[in-house]
Amino acid sequence: MYTIKKEFHFSASHQLKQMPDWHPCARLHGHNYVVVIELQSERLDQYGFVRDYLELKAFKDYIDDRLDHRHLNEVLGDECTTAERLARHLYDWARARWPEVSAVAVSETPKTWAEFRP
Repeated sequence: MYTIKKEFHFSASHQLKQMPDWHPCARLHGHNYVVVIELQSERLDQYGFVRDYLELKAFKDYIDDRLDHRHLNEVLGDECTTAERLARHLYDWARARWPEVSAVAVSETPKTWAEFRP
């Protein structure tokens, strides 16, 4: 199995309104997010790629246009904008375009990661 990964960055705010009032994530706050998309294939294309990295510009454009410097609760229309749900959202968006997508991981801080991998 061949695997490629590409990393993207964006900044956004969110609020986990489902949390108790005393929880820090219940307050409006922001993160400098890191997103890693992973693609896998048993075969390479005619150029020797799983998928040409240039094609992933559409993923970068989506992140830049829809998520960067936005309030994720408004963008995603959800009160529960956890890193786990953001990873699933980005996975679904990417998988609809590229069948080789195997996982998306989202980091809110340098020490925390959430991943969606079906």
